[in-house]
Amino acid sequence: MTLFNKKLFTGALFSKSSFPLDFLLNLKYLFRWLGLAFLVGLMAGSASALFLTWLDKATLYRETHPWIIAFLPLGGFLIGWAYHQWGREAEGGNNLLLQSIQMPSCKRIPLVMAPLVLGATLITHLVGGSAGREGTAVQMSGALADQLPPFFKLRPRDRKIILICGVSAGFASVFGTPLAGAVFALEVFLLGHMRYNALIPSFLAALIAHTVTTAWGVGHTLYPVVEVPSLSVWTMGATLLAGICFGMAARLFSWASHWIGNTFKKSIGYAPLRPLVGGAVLAMIIWGLGTTKYIGLGIPTIVASFSEQLPSYDFLLKLALTVLTLGCGFKGGEVTPLFFIGATLGNALFPWLPLPLELLAAMGFVAVFAAAANTPLACTLMGMELFGTGCGIYVGLACVVAYLFSGHTGIYGAQVVESSKHPLYARETGSRLSGIRRRVF
Repeated sequence: MTLFNKKLFTGALFSKSSFPLDFLLNLKYLFRWLGLAFLVGLMAGSASALFLTWLDKATLYRETHPWIIAFLPLGGFLIGWAYHQWGREAEGGNNLLLQSIQMPSCKRIPLVMAPLVLGATLITHLVGGSAGREGTAVQMSGALADQLPPFFKLRPRDRKIILICGVSAGFASVFGTPLAGAVFALEVFLLGHMRYNALIPSFLAALIAHTVTTAWGVGHTLYPVVEVPSLSVWTMGATLLAGICFGMAARLFSWASHWIGNTFKKSIGYAPLRPLVGGAVLAMIIWGLGTTKYIGLGIPTIVASFSEQLPSYDFLLKLALTVLTLGCGFKGGEVTPLFFIGATLGNALFPWLPLPLELLAAMGFVAVFAAAANTPLACTLMGMELFGTGCGIYVGLACVVAYLFSGHTGIYGAQVVESSKHPLYARETGSRLSGIRRRVF
């Protein structure tokens, strides 16, 4: 480097007019969002701890008193009636959160969303619905976080970031995956685009929420650290084929969810009757199956998929019961059922692909969710957080291939296509997924 260039470089780096000012502004930004993220993380982590504790109690009671499944129609009616009376503005759930992030000048998310979705999810699991938990945690966290902007007089652009913090905190606290939670919140509301200006607040909120939930003494499911084979043409080809299968499963789930939901809305005008009718159908199906394996979260089956061969139809039964549960109006989330579907589908592929059983289950666990939520980066991180960093190449490849083959479909209709997955879909850029109609295959 010449003497002139050295002086230029040193002057630019330590200029009195730039370096101290930039440093102080960055420091102010860091501590400002550290404070706000702490508040969001404290609220989200505490709410998730309470929710997970009560959810465990509801699940235990249902498994030890299976007669309560007969109350599925009544539980459905109570949920539908409660939302009809007090929660019409909160009915949008996760999609309402995504819309608020996309348009931060819109109306504040009603606080009633938090207690409503908490109570409705607990009822869903108590009486035997097939649902998850992430939707509840994210909605509670988002509703609580959105009460802060008026108090701190935050501008719309800052409200967008605080909502992203709410999403990341809820996701991280309920699954125990702060890295995945932070990236999920940045990745989920715009398909094919990430908002890096919210990166620090999102990470801080996710980490704090996870720490708070753990401090309350609430644990998370532990999964095995997956041993992976050496990468070769055969293992890479098998991973590509598995990724395609996972993407098509996610595509089927998304299509079936929207179709069931639209069918109930068109067929039954009075909203509280939809989960009542759906609950009656669910109760009969569960009675006919003679098992509770496919209701609730399904954690025991997910864990078993890593170590033993399961019936090849498990993923289809879970898919059918979940789309019926959520489509008719019960509450919860799609993510844990998608984990079940992906892990058991990976298990079913074991006889056909030259990959270890636990690796296929791990790949399916995250890849089906990655394709259904259109969040391949977050799900790759989740795979490494849950199953060890050694499987990163395999779960990453499975996630991105599944993401491609799911097309412009997804479980969140409010997602906007910022950048299309393929030139074939370029005309759909700028559209919401709910406005895009495409057949499953």
